[in-house]
Amino acid sequence: MIQEHFVPVKFHIKEQKAMFDRFGVLWTPTQIILDADGAERHRIEGFLPADDFLAQLEFGLARAAFENQRYNEAGSLFREVVEHHPDAGVAPEARYWSGVSAYKASNDAAPLKETAQDLSRRYPESEWTKRASVWAA
Repeated sequence: MIQEHFVPVKFHIKEQKAMFDRFGVLWTPTQIILDADGAERHRIEGFLPADDFLAQLEFGLARAAFENQRYNEAGSLFREVVEHHPDAGVAPEARYWSGVSAYKASNDAAPLKETAQDLSRRYPESEWTKRASVWAA
């Protein structure tokens, strides 16, 4: 996954402190996903189990697509996070953003309502379910 989608760069906090300061790194490990223009699109702080880490990497790809206004691609990538990693901590957030991506791509509010309903069913206690609750009406 990393070799296929990312250009990994490693910095040691004691040897390249300027890079840590540049990106405002507060704790290690920190993985920062930048887009092709060098803009930060997602940050992963601390250790995670492999499945959660993979979900976070996939989420970062989706965020990069979304923030570069590639909404159809972003929506597909966010949905893949939920499908491949439904129990990962980032899954409810990915489901939320998949709905936002569909809305941004189409200007049709129907995907927002569907997203709110799906979040309520799959992740009833999630913060992202609460955020989407206004779409359910």
